[in-house]
Amino acid sequence: MTAHDSTTDQLAIAVDAPGQAVRRGPGSGVVLAALGVLAFSLTFPSTVWGLESFGPWSLVALRSVLAALIAGCALLAGRVPVPERRHRAGLAVVAGGVVVGFPLLTTLALQTSTSSHAAVVVGLLPLTTALFSALRTGSRPPRAFWVAALAGAAVVIAFTVQQSGGKLSGGDLYLFGALLVCAAGYTEGGRLAGVMPGWQVIGWALVLALPLAVAGAAVALPFEPVHLTAHGIVGLVWVAAGSTFLGLYVWYRGMAEIGVPRASQLQLAQPLLTLVWSFLALGEEVSPAAPVAAVAVLVCIAVTQRAGRRGGRRARAEAPVGS
Repeated sequence: MTAHDSTTDQLAIAVDAPGQAVRRGPGSGVVLAALGVLAFSLTFPSTVWGLESFGPWSLVALRSVLAALIAGCALLAGRVPVPERRHRAGLAVVAGGVVVGFPLLTTLALQTSTSSHAAVVVGLLPLTTALFSALRTGSRPPRAFWVAALAGAAVVIAFTVQQSGGKLSGGDLYLFGALLVCAAGYTEGGRLAGVMPGWQVIGWALVLALPLAVAGAAVALPFEPVHLTAHGIVGLVWVAAGSTFLGLYVWYRGMAEIGVPRASQLQLAQPLLTLVWSFLALGEEVSPAAPVAAVAVLVCIAVTQRAGRRGGRRARAEAPVGS
């Protein structure tokens, strides 16, 4: 394990197909991971556009159906074998958290919350994921990590309470619920990514959720009015093809080439990018507190990343030889 970690930044090997390893330089990995972050940062503004044409339940169902069809074609084209039975429970957690739970709860939240507000709240997701990961794997990050994590949580809670006039709104409750289910999905997906390529994890999770998505679309569409607009169609296509599949595809490919620590640093820019898109694409009046809160959260997350890396190196250095 130590040898693998020490060589990750020096030489990246990405697997394109079973039995084929393609060597790439670190520059391509940075570009791929950055494209993934860019795709994710457009999710909330695109969802707001999608809600112009579809109801929240219809939008989430159609988003999952389209993304699953794309994922299924990619898996078939790559002749990827069906995951082993022992991995299917974990894939179900990924599907429930990342494919169904997070999109549905954030879409419901965006009916009453602005995209910029949601971006700041969801900026807490890396910290929530770290907590779930610690509980799931038993890892013990250093104290500085948790101090920064608590500081980030305090900033987010203070921001949401201030924006809602002293109390949490229904949209904020949806967002905090989205944090929990997505963190669980990310944690389990990260575990599975150790035994299969990350894009296959999200691909099989999408395929697994396809029957539920089709049923949801069949039930929701007759009850929610559909008013097709250019914004609505573009929003749906982007959250399905861009955010849900292609964004995760390039993100996992980039992460495989440059390593998780470097890729995670690129993702720190995601909330701020969403604030920019919300202003440019939606014309939202960004609260003066929103960018301040976003920057504060990013600083806290940056500290957790550095502390986590130092803790990981310390743990490897102290591990017995041969462990």
